[in-house]
Amino acid sequence: MSALAFSTGAYNPRTNIATGLRSIIVRKKLHSRTSAALKSLIKRSTTASVSISRREAAVGLGFSFSFLQFLNPQHYSAAAIESTSPPCEFTAASSGLEYCDKVIGTGPEPVKGQLIKAHYVGKLENGKVFDSSYDRGKPLTFRVGVGEVIKGWDEGILGGDGIPAMSAGGKRKLRIPPALGYGIRGAGCRGGSCIIPPDSVLLFDVEFVGKA
Repeated sequence: MSALAFSTGAYNPRTNIATGLRSIIVRKKLHSRTSAALKSLIKRSTTASVSISRREAAVGLGFSFSFLQFLNPQHYSAAAIESTSPPCEFTAASSGLEYCDKVIGTGPEPVKGQLIKAHYVGKLENGKVFDSSYDRGKPLTFRVGVGEVIKGWDEGILGGDGIPAMSAGGKRKLRIPPALGYGIRGAGCRGGSCIIPPDSVLLFDVEFVGKA
């Protein structure tokens, strides 16, 4: 028999078995701890990656939205509201003026010569907006019914020729023929170009705010 097995001390199979088991248990514990640590590290890394990806995606979406707004600016007070409005059926007066009430006001009606305030969006028939008081953040102030504005406005707000007067708080769409608008002269003309070309039919969204 070789003496190698006894060179480091008494040989006890039971002791060696126990020692072997302890060694295996220790190795398993170390392996478990290492695995747990690795799993935790991987989980943190994955979570961080997902979080970063989500942040990048959010920033990307925000940038895209802002960039699109920059590329395609809109008058949200006019265009966005108009796009969500239900269709309006016009009623025509004998003068050629057409109107459609979007909101019936609950306040008092205007009186001829009274100083009133009104918000508006003015468009050509092709949909091009040529003016908007909403964009300026201030309603137009004028005396109604005395010629301070185009005839289509006086008639469309004050009423007459079968058209009811607006009430404060009301919103009305007007389709104004050239004869009640800027006629053959147009408006805003300079260098052969006009903001409102001659003989233009005008479309107005009018909000009667009330007396000034």
